Order: sequence, then structure tokens, then C-alpha cells
Amino acid sequence: MLIEVYKYRQMVFSLVRKDLRGRYKGSVLGFLWTFVNPLLQMCIYTVVFSTIMRMGIDKFYIFLFVALVPWLFFSSCLQSGATVILQNQDLVKKIYFPRLVLPIAYVTSSFVNMLLSFLVVFAVLIFTGYGISFYALLYLPLIMLVEYLLGLGITLIASACTVYLRDLEHILGIVGMAWMYLTPVIYPPEMIPEQYRFFFHLNPMTPIVIAYRDILYYKQAPQLQTLGLAAVLGILVVLFGCLLFNKLQKGFIEEL
Repeated sequence: MLIEVYKYRQMVFSLVRKDLRGRYKGSVLGFLWTFVNPLLQMCIYTVVFSTIMRMGIDKFYIFLFVALVPWLFFSSCLQSGATVILQNQDLVKKIYFPRLVLPIAYVTSSFVNMLLSFLVVFAVLIFTGYGISFYALLYLPLIMLVEYLLGLGITLIASACTVYLRDLEHILGIVGMAWMYLTPVIYPPEMIPEQYRFFFHLNPMTPIVIAYRDILYYKQAPQLQTLGLAAVLGILVVLFGCLLFNKLQKGFIEEL
């Protein structure tokens, strides 16, 4: 399956370019929304959780921002990625190509968007004087790769199942909102009651968010246990996603 996808790599590149160009087509700010969107969300959460519902965390806006940008990528894979087959159903019906190309292209496009958003993260860290650790940054590409695999696995599962269950598109919007509050994005993991921490760490996004925060907020190398857990969960999800997608894609044309 992967060999076949590799043969269609030019199609993947073309779809990624098309998605990046058309993402904000027709809007006034255009591609600047890539940077404005996470900044606005950071401002809203910062006002709520550092002024109204005080968290008591030093430089909360940085604490939040370094986890919010990766979460936005994952959230787009979970919710918008679920409709990637439905949105391209005319293409699926008319020509043959590995259907796996569509979720790969979408996730890659969203991943590029996240990388561009990280330019804002680094700008905030540098211009506020908070600083960065170049040693810790060596681990950043690794955790980004793990999150890419996790996002791809989630998109494969969601997009394949949504073809058969159209209501899933709306259900995942609620799931995504709940999932964010079950992930330590806006609070530290220490706030999780001891008896529930095991279940929270079964959440594949928990070790990923912790690793991002270790690297960019605490300016230290993430623990090997955190990296290992994130990698294992990411690989398991993408493998399950590939198997499920490969099984369900046989009925796509009939369902569409």
C-alpha cells in the first residue's frame, strides 16, 4: 500500500499545494490567518484563564501557546480531516488512485500550516525575552514527527468511518471539544487527580503536549518515558488507521 502511495507522490504534492493555496482564498487577510488564528485563540484563553479563572502559572500565555499550536493541528485532523473523502467524492468516483493519498495530503497540508504557526511561537519566545534552549530544540523534530503520525492515524480512522456514518462529522466536533479539556493544554498535568492520571496518559495527545511544553516552556529535554509513550501511541494509532482505512475503502464508491 505504501509503495503504491509512493508512486502517486506527485499527486500528494499537488493536493498539498492546492489545499495551502485555497485554505484562505477570497479572505481579506489570506494566508496571514495562519498566524492570526492561533494568536487570537491564545489571547482569548489567556484572558479567561489568567484574569478571570486564574491558573497562577508564570507567563501563562507562553505556557498555553506552546501547547495550543500543536493542539490546533491535531484538532483539524480529527474534525476537518473526517470529511476529506466526502469532499473529494467526485474524484474518488471518477478515477483510480490510492485513496490513502487524500488523508495523507490533508494531514501534510495541516502539518505545514502548523510549522508556519511555529514561526509565531518562536517570535513570541524571542521578542518577549523568554528565550529558547537550542539543546532542547533538538528534540522538537522528533515530537513533531510523532504528532504527524498520530494526526495521520486519526484522520485515516475518522475519514473512513465518516463515509459510512455521516453523523460522525458532527459528533467529532463535540468529541474534539471534550478531548481538548481531557488533554493538559490549558492546565498542567499536575492538576489531574492522582487516581485518574493513568487514564489521562492513555490519551495519545497527553505525552505529546507534555513534550512540547518541556522543550519550549521549561526549556529542557523531554523525559525518555514521555517520548517513548508518545512514539508508541502514535505508531499504534497510525497502524490501526491504515488497517481500518484499507478495509473500509473497498466500499467507498458504493457508499458515496
